[in-house]
Amino acid sequence: MINDLLIKNITKNVAFSKTELEEFTQLFHSKSIKKKEFLLTQGEICKFEGFVLEGCFRIFIIDKKGNENTLYFAAKDWWLMDIDSFMNQIPSNLNMQALEDSKVLLMNKQDKIALYDRFPKVEKLFRIMSQKALVSWQRRLINNHSFTAKERYFHFIEKYPDIASKLTDKQIAGYLGIRHEFLSKIKRQS
Repeated sequence: MINDLLIKNITKNVAFSKTELEEFTQLFHSKSIKKKEFLLTQGEICKFEGFVLEGCFRIFIIDKKGNENTLYFAAKDWWLMDIDSFMNQIPSNLNMQALEDSKVLLMNKQDKIALYDRFPKVEKLFRIMSQKALVSWQRRLINNHSFTAKERYFHFIEKYPDIASKLTDKQIAGYLGIRHEFLSKIKRQS
């Protein structure tokens, strides 16, 4: 079954024929994840690259002190995976938890590599997507080093209002790298 959301996502970067799209999309399998369930837990090997059809995920680590630090969120029309674990088949440092009932499309590494060999356009697609992700990470690092906590908070809720509305203050604070109490103070002062 071809999914329109997935097709729209991939064809905004690279043009594919109908046949190529059919072959590409048939390698994904659908999985439903209930709220609070994990798609990946720390210590497991990431065996998938995922595309979010519905819902939202929190991708986070647990540090040595037991604190949860959110790296990013993946909502509808976003991709998710632990690239280090996926590419190198090593245990993941990440946890991927559904924040609401969610549905994802998953592709394994063997199928992805086969697609690279069969369709050079797929390699181009994932290169473009990787570059965009790297730009996003770089911007986030710059913002974390140059914005105040208050500026980071307002930037996040302005840039991602749909995601922010699904999150608890504790989850937002974990993403911003601040304490929950400090976020409450920022919100009270606004």
